[in-house]
Amino acid sequence: MRLKSYNAPTMAEAMRMVREELGDNAIIVSTQRSSDGQGVRITAALEDPSDEDDIQRAISGRNTTPFGERVREALEYHGCPARLVERMVQAAMAVEVGSPTMACATALEDHFDFAPLPERKSPRPFMLVGPPGSGKTIATAKLAARGRLAGRQVGVITADTIRAGAIEQLQAFTGILEVELRQVRGADGLGLAVNEMMPRYDLVFIDSPGLNPFSQHDMDFLKALVNAADVEPILVLAAGGDASEAADIGEAFGASGATRLLATRLDMTRRLGAILAAADAGQLMFSEVSLNPHVATGLCAVNPVSMARLILPPEEKLQPRVDEEPPAQELRPTSIRSEVKR
Repeated sequence: MRLKSYNAPTMAEAMRMVREELGDNAIIVSTQRSSDGQGVRITAALEDPSDEDDIQRAISGRNTTPFGERVREALEYHGCPARLVERMVQAAMAVEVGSPTMACATALEDHFDFAPLPERKSPRPFMLVGPPGSGKTIATAKLAARGRLAGRQVGVITADTIRAGAIEQLQAFTGILEVELRQVRGADGLGLAVNEMMPRYDLVFIDSPGLNPFSQHDMDFLKALVNAADVEPILVLAAGGDASEAADIGEAFGASGATRLLATRLDMTRRLGAILAAADAGQLMFSEVSLNPHVATGLCAVNPVSMARLILPPEEKLQPRVDEEPPAQELRPTSIRSEVKR
């Protein structure tokens, strides 16, 4: 918008000056007598069409930097919810140097927290929760194996007395790892087992039954387990599902006490919008991802940079490969801001 004032002996003369310079589309903002009482003063304005165009581009999402546009394309390919895409693109647009991958990493750091599970010692046990078939039992075995490989004393509890073969499957892994496995039933049994095992072990992991996030009965059962043993629930969710459904699942488990998200099956998934939607809706921190089926090496801690490389790999393709584990140095926690400024 252009603003300009005109002084003239008469109102007619001032209006003529406005029309000559600003045209017939000018808007009269104010009129007043000159300070000396002689003549008039008119302030007029003219809308700049480019201002409206800028607003329309911003609303439509077309007003982005090259980095922001690449992040938008990648997130839309992964099936992220539209609102999450818009928020992340706005954050990515603040990055003016580096690469689209680093812009994506900055957006991830702005919108999510990253908190890998400890590998050495924890004052609280971790209970892996989630819907049926999400990979909780294998994730429990992988976490126990990682702890044992780090030289820690590890205990495992299973509260899954529902799924056929669940206990036998976990016994096969804990037997090889020489890890104690305790089977419990219900909240009271879990509380007793945790109280007995926590003083003896550096890390305790709990496998829970698959629970329906849309069943109030199941969510009440989960809350009873959490309260009975003062555990930290970790949502285990398979990548590759519908983003809207995953958001509802994340929100339900987040409301029931889950604090972090461990994503599985990235080796069989090309689109990660579901886990981003779940973490966003449930206010969950990203912890680990499962990149392959191997128990000993199947989990990797994730941070904004490594997650960005899964979403938008360095070669900037829209069809990211997730069948290969990123180098170890890319998975260590890092500061995005410092890398972007280089």
